[in-house]
Amino acid sequence: MSEPSPELRWAPIEPKPRNRGRIWLIVGLAIAGLAVLAILLILLLPRGESPTPGVSGSPSPAATASPDPSSTTTPSSSPTRTPEITPPAPTDPSLENFRAQVGGWLGAADRGLDIVSSSDAQDAVSVIDSLQMDAQRLSDARPPASIDQMWRDGVTAYGQTLSDLRTAASAGNETKAAVAAARASAHELQSLLGL
Repeated sequence: MSEPSPELRWAPIEPKPRNRGRIWLIVGLAIAGLAVLAILLILLLPRGESPTPGVSGSPSPAATASPDPSSTTTPSSSPTRTPEITPPAPTDPSLENFRAQVGGWLGAADRGLDIVSSSDAQDAVSVIDSLQMDAQRLSDARPPASIDQMWRDGVTAYGQTLSDLRTAASAGNETKAAVAAARASAHELQSLLGL
């Protein structure tokens, strides 16, 4: 006997899901990548005058064509010099702009010194290192000419008190006096700026 064969039924094939969203995502990412590349090229390519063909900043020998076999090439008699470009003198910042530039670092001094006074020696040293980096930023900032020397002297004094504080904290000594001296130096800088 023959085995019964299964009955075959035809069912419709499920339609493929449409990938329009995925395609638009790929196209959008490609366009965004090209836009980023264009922006980078615009920002990184040098601007200014492009060199003109035929004009060179370095002297080159000029050859003369003549039927005379005894003639040689003669270098040009006067090499051209490249003009030296000096950067413009930096402008003197206003007190308000300078105050805005360094105000955050000076504000961090009080918070940092509060943390140092309530921390153990190891934690205090890491906070003091951060304060010393801020003091270096204060030193690098260009103050207005009206307070230039007072600012430089004040930042130097503040940096020295932070060095003394770090020495005391790393040795495990009492830091109250050193914290008070650093706080006084920071307050002098703040009062100089009117903070």
